[in-house]
Amino acid sequence: MIALITGATSGIGMGCAKRFARGGYDLIVTARNERKLEQLKAELEQLGAKVLTLTFDVRDREATARAVGDIPAEWRNIDVLINNAGLARGLEPEYEGSYRDWDEMIDTNIKGLLTMTRLVVPGMVERNRGHVINIGSVAGDAAYAGGGVYCATKAAVKTITDGLRIDVAQTCIRVTDIKPGLVETNFSKVRFHGDAERAGHVYDGIRPLTGDDIGDVAFYAASAPGHVQIAEVLVLATHQANGTVIHREK
Repeated sequence: MIALITGATSGIGMGCAKRFARGGYDLIVTARNERKLEQLKAELEQLGAKVLTLTFDVRDREATARAVGDIPAEWRNIDVLINNAGLARGLEPEYEGSYRDWDEMIDTNIKGLLTMTRLVVPGMVERNRGHVINIGSVAGDAAYAGGGVYCATKAAVKTITDGLRIDVAQTCIRVTDIKPGLVETNFSKVRFHGDAERAGHVYDGIRPLTGDDIGDVAFYAASAPGHVQIAEVLVLATHQANGTVIHREK
């Protein structure tokens, strides 16, 4: 079995890669940083997986198409596509937001996901098997202050995932939207443009989820019997009730 995971070199992507490697999958892992991909490849091979690395940015449609088009024949029958590459930028009020930040979120979280889906899913349809797992967010359920554009991109992920599930209902392909809450990754550091101190405060007073936790959920969905489709999973830390209600220990 083969799983392709975008944004695989950190956080949820890495958690998924390691869990699927332990579960017997061979892996196609993608990211923008070739050095980190090679480090990940070595770790995954120690877990017994065969690994193919692809270096590209999902925002670059032509580069993405070239990379996927050049996948060797023995790797082309992709069983699971995990559209994980995504990010948040900034937490300013919408009327003060950065055009550049908006473009980066929309181009990565929505357009990049659509590009990968368009490139990989036709092969699944032809083979009449496969599973698409999109990493959404609790942020897609309701907007919060300063996060309107990010929340909109994750709401789009839900709608796109639901639409794909409708479009492949006549096939044996399954489609899953996993919506994590607080996950301690480099997500907040990216959001705050590298401000590690500010990012760290996001997790003050609460034990957040980890990338490995979400990897477990993704593997569970992929491992369900063929007649079972885990359509949507909302995964929160125990003291998080939704996107904005969080109990923090003092």
